Amino acid sequence: MPRYRQELEQIERQTLAPFAQYSGDTRGRQHPEEPPLWRTQFQRDRDRVIHSRAFRRLEYKTQVFLNGTGDHLRTRLTHTMEVAAISRNIASALRLNTDLAETIALAHDLGHSPFGHKGETVLNQLMRGHGGFEHNHHSLRIVEALEQKYPNFSGLNLSWEVLEGLAKHQTAFDRPGVKKGFIAKHPSLEAQIANLADEITYYSHDLDDGLDSGLLSEQELCKHVRIWAQAAQSVKKKHGKLPEESRRYFIIRTLIDMQIGDVLATSERLITKARVQSADDVRRFAKPLIQYSPERRKLNIELRKYLYKNLYFNKVVNEPHIRAKQLLRDLFGYYLQRPKEIGDQARKQIRKLGVHRAICDYIAGMTDRYAIAEHKKLFGDKLKFA
Repeated sequence: MPRYRQELEQIERQTLAPFAQYSGDTRGRQHPEEPPLWRTQFQRDRDRVIHSRAFRRLEYKTQVFLNGTGDHLRTRLTHTMEVAAISRNIASALRLNTDLAETIALAHDLGHSPFGHKGETVLNQLMRGHGGFEHNHHSLRIVEALEQKYPNFSGLNLSWEVLEGLAKHQTAFDRPGVKKGFIAKHPSLEAQIANLADEITYYSHDLDDGLDSGLLSEQELCKHVRIWAQAAQSVKKKHGKLPEESRRYFIIRTLIDMQIGDVLATSERLITKARVQSADDVRRFAKPLIQYSPERRKLNIELRKYLYKNLYFNKVVNEPHIRAKQLLRDLFGYYLQRPKEIGDQARKQIRKLGVHRAICDYIAGMTDRYAIAEHKKLFGDKLKFA
């Protein structure tokens, strides 16, 4: 016999920790809907995110290297899937709601513009005086308004707890802080996990892409990055001499395992000490409870500084992004003079949102390759990307 939603909710109550967010206790959705029959509310949310157009577009958006630079380099989509996997693993180990943690992770980068953080910086500058642009806030706008899939509402109408994880308590409905004196200082543990899993993923896997591109070397990493040296020593001790590809993979896997182990041990200690007994106790607590140890945080800061100096600001990575920034400025200026040429959905929002926001939404939704193709169509071969 198949399991109905009610049975799945009961299993959660029997197996998850008391401070987990149970799907049966959701604060609901902005637009009321019949509850799912075979899925929990958060499983429905996960499916809606995966089937969204914004999620599919992540395949052609930059992570670190400009999309299309190499077939093995990560895109915003592969990064998102890796964050979701690590989020599930941490949530499972702490007896938290894996579906909620995974859903927040899958949705956390939906709002990224083309060309990664460089594109975000440009759009924020172009939107100065018109509300700015920030990818986390735009992720929320996508799932609340910009996706157009359902007949009775705009957006994906996700559960409050997913929106909480995306918006850091700036959701558009039923905020916990406005009722009965409830002051929410932090989101659920599942949301905190998704946030930390993002950090674990992009630093660890950016190392992999940096090595694959030849911009980083294992020898230099062993000299200057203690967290790499520790993982490399562990792999050598356990497996001896390995071929390059296998060695690199096992070092990065070990590095991630070390990070997750530290987060689990530290978070378990903090949760026990805090004596939280419900998801709302977590929200009331004075500080986040999903954390690295102070020692691990110092090591991660060392890694981050090294990556900024030797990878993110490397000429090979940075120069295409400089051209990409100019590309976005060109497109924005062009559409500002000719707003009728933006997409139909964005054009319909001009009267409601203003021309600047409508253009920003249109450009933010572009993939790298579409933005490049559009620029070439409008401006010729002014900028070279290949």
